[in-house]
Amino acid sequence: MIPEIGTLALILALLLALTQAVLPLAGAQRGNRTWMAVARPAAWGQFTFIGIAYLCLVYAFLTNDFTVINVASNSYSNLPAFYRVTATWGSHEGSLLFWSLILAVWTIAVATFSRTLPEEMVARVLGVMGLISVGFLSLLLITSSPFLRQFPGPAEGSDLNPLLQDWGMIIHPPMLYMGYVGFAVAFAFAVAALLSGRLDAAWARWSRPWATVAWAFLTLGVVLGSWWAYRELGWGGWWFWDPVENASFMPWLAGTALIHSLAVAEKRGAFKAWTVLLALMTFSLSLLGTFLVRSGVLSSVHAFAVDPQRGAYILGFMMVVVGGSLALFAWRAPRMVAGGAFTWFSRESLLLANNVVLVASVAAVLLGTLYPLFIDALGMGKLSVGPPYFNAVFVPLITPALFLMGVGPLLRWKGDSVPDVLHRLKWALGVSMATGLLLPLTLDGYKPWAVLGLGLATWILLTVLIAFRERVKSVAHLTTLPRAFWGMHLAHLGLAIGIAGITMVVNYEREQDVRMNVGDQAQMAGYTLTFLGTENYAGPNYQGTRGTVIVSKDGAERFRLYPAKRIYNRSGSVMTEASVRPSLFSDLYVSLGEPLNNELTTWAVRLYYKPFINWLWLGALFMVVGGFLAASDRRYRIGAKARAPVVSGAQGA
Repeated sequence: MIPEIGTLALILALLLALTQAVLPLAGAQRGNRTWMAVARPAAWGQFTFIGIAYLCLVYAFLTNDFTVINVASNSYSNLPAFYRVTATWGSHEGSLLFWSLILAVWTIAVATFSRTLPEEMVARVLGVMGLISVGFLSLLLITSSPFLRQFPGPAEGSDLNPLLQDWGMIIHPPMLYMGYVGFAVAFAFAVAALLSGRLDAAWARWSRPWATVAWAFLTLGVVLGSWWAYRELGWGGWWFWDPVENASFMPWLAGTALIHSLAVAEKRGAFKAWTVLLALMTFSLSLLGTFLVRSGVLSSVHAFAVDPQRGAYILGFMMVVVGGSLALFAWRAPRMVAGGAFTWFSRESLLLANNVVLVASVAAVLLGTLYPLFIDALGMGKLSVGPPYFNAVFVPLITPALFLMGVGPLLRWKGDSVPDVLHRLKWALGVSMATGLLLPLTLDGYKPWAVLGLGLATWILLTVLIAFRERVKSVAHLTTLPRAFWGMHLAHLGLAIGIAGITMVVNYEREQDVRMNVGDQAQMAGYTLTFLGTENYAGPNYQGTRGTVIVSKDGAERFRLYPAKRIYNRSGSVMTEASVRPSLFSDLYVSLGEPLNNELTTWAVRLYYKPFINWLWLGALFMVVGGFLAASDRRYRIGAKARAPVVSGAQGA
């Protein structure tokens, strides 16, 4: 009965999504306030019914209702309860329902926090979001229902994919989806502005906090996925340029360009057409990621192996959304009035240059991700594009953007003096170059990429400090700085920390594969690792073998590591559980390979030393906090109706 209630709730949610899409858009076009007023109640109703459907699925998992095919395929009676809840988004069908729920959450957030916006704009924004919801709810009901049943049901389920039985997967997918789907709000604002013909500073001010919050969530989702892969896959890597990783990285790059372009559109009324195009591109890339993960065209630990028919539906929906929005853009773009003028050396010009570099980086990643798929589709054989391509292409592209990121915030709007800026930045430039050139001399080998990375990290750090020095006249003045200023520079500081961490771990990490019997020792980064052997243990739904490694330094035991292998009872899958000793400046990472004798006393063991890798996660957290702080700036919380509207083409405040 519960699955049937879930299906009925989805049908009612689809009807409300259609209502939310059609009536408010038609009302905004005709000036019918009654029809426009339908948007908010319809959004709340849709959220309620999707929430009911999701709770029905959670109930089916928690009660081990194996008559529901989705539950039988992705759960197991001995699976811990919290993993049964997360299993709801561990399949194609469940993840789409979760996507729809997150979209409904964003929709009611817009409905709740946009009461000071013009009624016509809100109606159009909620109407566009209703159309997107119609597409995903239709996909759920037509091809991907999570409530399909089988009678009689099996006595036992197939178990959740062991890769997903990690607490990191409790928070990674929700954060990633909040970012993916959050850019639907920026997309909806862009389409609403195109429909109304009102592309001004006020529109950018309304859109900017939503885009910034979505970017912060996506940043958190991407870094959590990287951290999960580092801990769970046992390879010691944190980024593999996997196609599905790229599918989340591309909208992040485009979203980064978008939030910076929105700043120019809000402040100066410039880049209006470019900003709209970036909003359309960012959400389109989110949809592309959805297609890649769920179409069956990719082989990845992150991908859902599903019927390509479903991928065809998503591809069709994506073509409608992307094609329709681009057609609308082509129709409206010639009517957009240019914003305020600026010189070649100004904050606007450097932000534009940064945007161009970011979009070029998106194109490079997109080419490397899709080219093998096209070659395969044309029957020209299998082609693999891996890290060598991405590292060779992406790093040179992104380097100028990182350098300009230090200069841009220090320039004046409209135009600045080159000699004056050089004078202000000469010490920062000199110290950065000296740090990049000299610091690697103290490390384990002099490497050109280390010179570049450490120099850029120092450069960004010093320009952040210069920005505070020039803005703050006294310590007491720090409390008067707007949140947007704090947020921007906190995010930039986080990127500097992340670049330093990436530079150190990529250039100075150590890896060693060793054969270890009981009592054997190995050396790694000044530590002595002694293998004490293994012991068997049992988990709730798996059997495990756990090793014990004593880590000593200067003859004294410092800590112990416990790498393990697990064999899951239901699926028979074998998983490697690495043991990591984290610290601020390095990780010592041990993973257990295969037994090398029948007595299980000799094992292949992989040892890693990861210098400064935790700076990567720390830097990302700074960026996330910076994003949320910037989005909460006072000017976004002031009633929009209290502001005088800015006519199209006028400069922003």
